[in-house]
Amino acid sequence: MISQLRAKTEILAGDVLGGINSAIIALPQALAFGVATGFGAGAGLWGAIILCFVAGILGVKTPMISGITGPVAIVTASIMHSLGMDINSVILIIAMAGILQIILSMTQLTDIVKYVPYPVISGFMNGVGVIIIILQINPLIGHSALSSTIESVQKLFINFSSINYDALTLGILTLLIVFLVPKRINKIIPSTVIALVICTYVSIKFGFEVDKINAISIDFPKFIIPHAKFGEIVNYLQYAITLAVILSSESLLTGLVCESLTKDKSNPKHLIAAQGVGNICCAMAGALPGSAATMRTVAAIKAGAKTKIAAVISPLVLLLLLFKFSGFVAEIPLAVLAGILIKIGYDIIDVKLLKVMKYAPKDDLYVLWVVFFLTVFYNLIVAVGAGIVLAALLYAKKTADSAKLVQKTVYDSDVTELEKTLDEDYNHKIRVVHIEGQFFFGSATQLIAQFDEMWGTKYLILNYDVLDTLDISAIFAFEDIVLRLKDQRIKILLVIHNEKLHEQLEKHNIIKQIGEHHVFYSELDAIDFAKNSLKKKSKKGKQF
Repeated sequence: MISQLRAKTEILAGDVLGGINSAIIALPQALAFGVATGFGAGAGLWGAIILCFVAGILGVKTPMISGITGPVAIVTASIMHSLGMDINSVILIIAMAGILQIILSMTQLTDIVKYVPYPVISGFMNGVGVIIIILQINPLIGHSALSSTIESVQKLFINFSSINYDALTLGILTLLIVFLVPKRINKIIPSTVIALVICTYVSIKFGFEVDKINAISIDFPKFIIPHAKFGEIVNYLQYAITLAVILSSESLLTGLVCESLTKDKSNPKHLIAAQGVGNICCAMAGALPGSAATMRTVAAIKAGAKTKIAAVISPLVLLLLLFKFSGFVAEIPLAVLAGILIKIGYDIIDVKLLKVMKYAPKDDLYVLWVVFFLTVFYNLIVAVGAGIVLAALLYAKKTADSAKLVQKTVYDSDVTELEKTLDEDYNHKIRVVHIEGQFFFGSATQLIAQFDEMWGTKYLILNYDVLDTLDISAIFAFEDIVLRLKDQRIKILLVIHNEKLHEQLEKHNIIKQIGEHHVFYSELDAIDFAKNSLKKKSKKGKQF
């Protein structure tokens, strides 16, 4: 009994410590992302509080810490820019995205993230990291942030002629702190918090003339019910789908990381449903949306968090910090937040892959760079979609190239003298052909071409070794092969290894074209059949 009580106490202590640790990390990130999106620091902080609390209570049992993340901030900022900074419309889109997440949780699509190739994820994350860095260079030198990477780069060349050196000083000091604080200290107090406190104090102490967060509301958010006409909902649907996909993908990826650390399985449908409800609540409070955040979740787990209690403790700590230090928070310079975001952007970049890039397969690099450039300069969702399609096509090509026919001739000493004179040309005997590799739409065309030189063969034993059934392209290709061989007066003996494939070929009348008595489940049976048929024909003196 005592040991059980002690174990529960240790779990609770770990959850409390994990919640505090994740809240400390979340504070500067929520403020910075709130400013970067155009919603304001308060919206970022309230979004982190509301989403983490709601998703923590309703979500999975593991310590999943939620809030606004880099990809979510970039997408939200892009939507704000597209809609001319119309916050009310964006709030409606956030609510729609939350509803779409709930609908998504009722389908099997929540499992799809497991099948997204690593180069797609890496290219996307690298792109997001670079976007964050580019967007924060202007605020770092004392100018307003822009939501477009191309506009930011164009404006940068103009802004360099009018640098605010107070802002630049604070920005450089922030970067020095976040990058140079030793790891052993960073484990205790995050370098971003150290930079936030020191640089804000320096700004106040020396009276730096820089843009600040200014007023941040400590009042509880007002309840909002987004209103829209049907036409507006239709127009905004594309934005809502984009946001819902990013929110869900981020959460599912964080779920996979959490599973690998805790060794506890979590239900992805449950996770996405809870996130969807949380984001609807964020919209109704006029706060920013978010997802399960990998960095904060990992920090909580490493601090000892074991259960969802950590996800409830974290927003309570943020709430305490908001009410207790709102005056100090209002004095935080935007240049300091820009420096913190640049560090976050750097951390998002997949440095591990960059180190081994020269050894990576070319196909992986093609996918990575396509996703990266589309993410940075065009559209995040298009980038991921294009990456998945390109990766699938390259994989299909590789699989198709590996599919081939393996031929071997069966020789029988009992065949007639006529056959013995053709020893050097085995095409005049029984031939066994194995289809190796996957026979599908990608490999079908190549395999058909390999059947074109079968003239003179009497019995072709076609052995399909793979246990899978065929897609429709392969079915038609299989039928084409049968017709071509019949035109060459070649008898086909089909060897298959499962009943489902037999049923599939039967439904498409391919078995009927071959002949039921020419279908076998054993290659040896097919060979014996071919030998006996040759012997019978030889005895009758038939010429071939």
